[in-house]
Amino acid sequence: MSHSRTAYVHRIATLDDLPTIVAIYNSTIASREVTADTEPVSVDSRLNWFHEHQPERRPLWVIEAAGDISEKPAILGWISYSNFYGRPAYSGTAEVSIYIDEAWRGKGIGRYALTEAIAHAPKIAVHTVLGFIFGHNGASLALFRKFGFEQWANFPKVANLDGVERDLIILGKRVA
Repeated sequence: MSHSRTAYVHRIATLDDLPTIVAIYNSTIASREVTADTEPVSVDSRLNWFHEHQPERRPLWVIEAAGDISEKPAILGWISYSNFYGRPAYSGTAEVSIYIDEAWRGKGIGRYALTEAIAHAPKIAVHTVLGFIFGHNGASLALFRKFGFEQWANFPKVANLDGVERDLIILGKRVA
């Protein structure tokens, strides 16, 4: 488990965490700001995705309150690293995704998550971190920009969410 001077800690996700990870993900769908999924996903549909995350190369972490000493601390959010484009020459580049439970948004967890993701990237041979963010997701764009991410691409009107065409912004940062 990783500790910092914040109120949060993170650990490698286990299969037992997957239902909560999926619930947090599904809670973001209705806003049409965070994901291009338009219907809730099932735990079964996310099993392959879960198993693609390997702690030594592309970890999937869950975030908990540092002071929660209960037997099963509540999961407040999660962080994942995913391969970019799936070709060997891109192995040093990873997409970072951060999802926070609705009840815990606006409490600094995103800031904690991105701090930890950037700090850990060189340890898993990642030198470039990317964020794929909808152009109308102001909170996520602001968070990544606060950490020095720059806009590297704008794919205009590539997502159709309930008849509204949305831009996809790719933000990038060299970290090693």
